[in-house]
Amino acid sequence: MSQIFHRSTNTMSRATIFGAVFVVAALGWMAMEIQRSPYVTYAGVRKPQPVPFSHQHHVSGLGIDCRYCHTSVETSSFAGIPPTKTCMNCHSQIWTNAQLLEPVRASYRSGESLQWTRVNQLPDFVFFNHSIHINKGVGCNTCHGPVDQMPLMYQQESLQMEWCLDCHRAPAKNLRPRDQVFNMRYQQPTSTNPVIVDGQTFMDQMSLGSALVKKYGVRSVGDITSCNTCHR
Repeated sequence: MSQIFHRSTNTMSRATIFGAVFVVAALGWMAMEIQRSPYVTYAGVRKPQPVPFSHQHHVSGLGIDCRYCHTSVETSSFAGIPPTKTCMNCHSQIWTNAQLLEPVRASYRSGESLQWTRVNQLPDFVFFNHSIHINKGVGCNTCHGPVDQMPLMYQQESLQMEWCLDCHRAPAKNLRPRDQVFNMRYQQPTSTNPVIVDGQTFMDQMSLGSALVKKYGVRSVGDITSCNTCHR
């Protein structure tokens, strides 16, 4: 019986199979890159707000502490969005006729809250507690980035699960003394910039972080990477 298919068909079949594998792998890579991109995560995206509030002006320029506006950040799971009265503590005396701040004055007169747009938004199925992280020595800018340099607030990180787990698997690399949590210009210890805690001098982050893990009672990696830590 004569050969039905030409010998080159074998080569074509192999090329097709390998080609299909490469195409599937490329599509998978593209899907992962899109999933991590600002198009999906909104990282770096400045969302519209009722008033163009500048953290750079208020934090760096005026030296206002984070806790003045975000009053519940140390004791609650939610950092808190400041009520209009907090704004008017100052703006009833300065910039009183600025057109830019008319929405703030209108809110104060009517008693209706300004509808701020959440910038750092987690899915409903994710439980996050600000107070736990603050009291364990995680600085504001570790997660939120250089807020004191943002004229308009944006989300610094992806806030995806892999990003959270990266820290939970090695918490020591991000911890700092509690009295430095709200210091936006804090620098991790080096030989030329040591950090002193309880009379002990630290010149590298891992030594400091390991000591703070014990001092602040950070749970074991197995506990803080279990599913029910964040998904309850």
